[in-house]
Amino acid sequence: MPEPLSPSQLLYIGMEVAIAVTSVVGNVMVVWAVRINRSLRDTTFCFIVSLALADIAVGALVIPLAITISIGLQTHFYSCLLVACTVLVLTQSSILALLAIAVDRYLRVKIPTSYRRVVTPRRAGLAVVLCWTVAFMVGLMPMLGWNNLSGLQQNSSISPDLVITCQFENVISMDYMVYFNFFSWVLPPLLLMLVIYAEIFYMIHKQLNKKVTTSHSDPNKYYDKELNLAKSLALVLFLFAISWLPLHILNCITLFCPHCQKPMFLIYIAILLTHGNSAVNPIVYAFRIKKFRTAFQKIWEQYICCKDTPALDMQPSERKEMPDPDPRQVAAPPPPLSPKEVPNNDPPKLHLPTCENPLEQKPKQALSVLEQNTV
Repeated sequence: MPEPLSPSQLLYIGMEVAIAVTSVVGNVMVVWAVRINRSLRDTTFCFIVSLALADIAVGALVIPLAITISIGLQTHFYSCLLVACTVLVLTQSSILALLAIAVDRYLRVKIPTSYRRVVTPRRAGLAVVLCWTVAFMVGLMPMLGWNNLSGLQQNSSISPDLVITCQFENVISMDYMVYFNFFSWVLPPLLLMLVIYAEIFYMIHKQLNKKVTTSHSDPNKYYDKELNLAKSLALVLFLFAISWLPLHILNCITLFCPHCQKPMFLIYIAILLTHGNSAVNPIVYAFRIKKFRTAFQKIWEQYICCKDTPALDMQPSERKEMPDPDPRQVAAPPPPLSPKEVPNNDPPKLHLPTCENPLEQKPKQALSVLEQNTV
């Protein structure tokens, strides 16, 4: 008979279930909002959808597995290792998606007039595929041998049939988690994103201080919109950092101070923070990004309350919020009308056979005709 769960375990499981439901529902609405609102089909929101898919997988897959692990399930070593690697893959994909979002916003502010030529939907899709490919390579590294199996066999801590109590620290090497995962693939991207967002805010404030206006549009509106969106995405990055750093700090303590005691409630809090990060992003989008808020309201009214609502589309006001074209092209006159479009109110002209006066032609042609007549 399995041992009864302690009150702390029951509380932990209840909170995990609540986080899982919130994460799945919220991030499904993010993907749904991008699908029904054409103005959200942007390269930045392409990366946001990638991040939302990773968060959906955390709620639907990782958290149930984490609950299973928390009750001390006896499993095969490689089955437990695969569960742990799944968490690592999804974590790494989230980090790389946040990095791609930061680079995308940097290019949008740095080269606003040529942004759409540089960042095409095809290149954005390739960037998403690259992020997930790197995430799988980094996260599945323990499956290729960088794990605790040899150490457990040397200490006789595992049965000959490789059955083990499935816990993260039993199967994942702390050398891998600290030196390779944290110091190489978590901390450097976070620091790089910090520098990128600092540069974004600096460039935007620099442009806003110029107070440049034209007769056709005000660049300040464009940079104000970029500033608000950058603040929202920077908040997503900040929440990710404070959610994941405590667990990585505990991993560093485990590696560098193996005899230090870590209270179990701190481990539970660190794990809940990492999982809870998957649930907070839709909340940030809803409160900080108007287009998401509008799409969420439509989903709620039309599909939950069964009300008839107008379809979301690229409204003219939203088109004006798109990046301004090159100023040299804004003032250009409209292209000439084709012959078919030119109104013709004059009476039809008669085309006589040939009655042209040589002197009315171009000078060179007239001179040649006169020479011929004088010969």
